[in-house]
Amino acid sequence: MALRLFNTLARATEEFVPIAPPRVGLYCCGPTVYDFGHIGNFRTFVFSDLVRRHLEFRGFAVNHVMNITDVEDKIIRRVRETGTPLREYTGRFTDAFLQDLDALGCRRPHHLPRATDHIDGMIRLIARLVERGIAYRTPDGSVYFGIEKYRASERWPGCACRYGQLVNLNFDEQRATERVAADEYEKDHIADFALWKARVPDDGDVFWESPWGQGRPGWHIECSAMSLALLGDGFDVHLGGEDLAFPHHEDEIAQSEAAGGLEGGLWNERRPFVKYWLHAAHLLVEGKKMSKSLGNFHTLRDLLGRGYTGREVRQLLLAAHYRDTFNFTVEGLDGARAALARIDECTAKLREAAGNAVAAGPAPALVTAFGAALDEDFNVSRGWAAVFDWVRDTNRALAAGEIDAARAAAELAAWERVDGVLGLGGKSAEEAPAAAVALLEARTAAKKAKDFARADTIRAELKALGWAVEDTAKGPKLKKT
Repeated sequence: MALRLFNTLARATEEFVPIAPPRVGLYCCGPTVYDFGHIGNFRTFVFSDLVRRHLEFRGFAVNHVMNITDVEDKIIRRVRETGTPLREYTGRFTDAFLQDLDALGCRRPHHLPRATDHIDGMIRLIARLVERGIAYRTPDGSVYFGIEKYRASERWPGCACRYGQLVNLNFDEQRATERVAADEYEKDHIADFALWKARVPDDGDVFWESPWGQGRPGWHIECSAMSLALLGDGFDVHLGGEDLAFPHHEDEIAQSEAAGGLEGGLWNERRPFVKYWLHAAHLLVEGKKMSKSLGNFHTLRDLLGRGYTGREVRQLLLAAHYRDTFNFTVEGLDGARAALARIDECTAKLREAAGNAVAAGPAPALVTAFGAALDEDFNVSRGWAAVFDWVRDTNRALAAGEIDAARAAAELAAWERVDGVLGLGGKSAEEAPAAAVALLEARTAAKKAKDFARADTIRAELKALGWAVEDTAKGPKLKKT
């Protein structure tokens, strides 16, 4: 079965056909590093990791790029307030973001470009837009993208330029061609947006030289320059949260296609800036939009501090289809913990049954069912159903003695292939303390002496220490509760 995905650009589910298979260029709008990332951000980043992993599972050679926005309005304000140099301030939160990405089991992108390392490419794109008459300089030295100028350019022979490709804008119903200097603005504006912002006193030392004077780039031009530099003029997949579709992604398309990419050509429908656009839906927390004022604003670090693990957070973030608005709750995290415990228990039993056996023969049905589910627009709900059907059936077969070492090894290999996409990893091994080991030995001795009352008392003492006794064919084992 072919991989199919919902392409925002086409407003339809389409078969995935890369531009130059088996190579796939994948770009995800990354963090703005002015603070620690929150779980709403990480829903998109974990989804991006799932997309990459499934593409690799299907044999594609993925070139994964995620940008680091390290110059933008909020960052400059924080730099000014803290008196910290730009690179030092953003470096701290970039490092924190990468640590969080690791904690969530995400594979690091092949490229993590910083916006401030691509200023020359941004200037190059802006200059071409000015040259083509689509961008214009204002008296203060700023440069804006002209929406009406761009719409007029739609008459260029062979040009697919059309503002509103992603969100199907109605120009008659929306306020058009107001000029907006802010990096982010209200979504009911069709606005001329800043490509280059002239330096102002509040910018302090955050500025670069350009043909239009000292200043800095606008937010939208940053992603165009970085994606084109690392993936070329025309690539396969662009990811982001649904809140970025307009204006950010709409503006990316407009400025990239109007400039003709870094090479300055003309674009057409057969070779667009990006072929497939994927957008992850909003994440709610306890049924409401995440907000510090509501007390439901969580960073990953908040959740780790409350005793949850990165793999538990990851499991919950992957529990629902990416295009469905998802309600993130503490009860959901407890459910993720229980779900992972079921998988861990099943795979531990398989590992014990397999011993040193090596998997042979065709892959079990789990791989086929899971792969088919994700081929349908990354349908993780169906994918999880396949996983837990497998857990149930495997546990029954193990209990009935129907799984020999070779089959156990094959089932484990199947799970490892599936987990190569889910990215959950195994439960961290926790060594039992000496006191618990001593109690386990005492319980074994009590059972041999048929002192069952003492054995039950020791089991209760172990439980108080946070350990349970699991009686197996190879003897009793300690298990963290």
